Amino acid sequence: MTHVESAHLVELALRNATPTDADAEALRHVEQCARCRDELRTLTRVVAAARTAQLVDLPTAPPERVWQRISRDVSGPPGPPRRPAPAPDSRKRVLLALLALAAAAGVAVAHRYLHGHPKPAQRGVVRQDRTPEQP
Repeated sequence: MTHVESAHLVELALRNATPTDADAEALRHVEQCARCRDELRTLTRVVAAARTAQLVDLPTAPPERVWQRISRDVSGPPGPPRRPAPAPDSRKRVLLALLALAAAAGVAVAHRYLHGHPKPAQRGVVRQDRTPEQP
């Protein structure tokens, strides 16, 4: 089953652009697909909440005493100078570089295995779902 791209669902939720034929096609799909309908409903709620947020909804600034303590800690008297940490020997650096390279390769392989090669998101383009739909 094909689904509407997430980026297109975001655009539908924002409703910033004039609707196109691709939008109409996507909305027809959303009517038939519970997964896309739920995602669009959630995105629409997020957009509505963000657009109706008011200044009182935002977190309050910390009390003045917090800023005074930060200022005091930052501009306090300097302590004794610290000795620089010793540089690791060349064998440790090589080992760390190899470990980092192996970790990066592992992450890349795992990402490719889990996500395949997604095509760039395009407005109005639907994608093929790689997982079977749950009954």
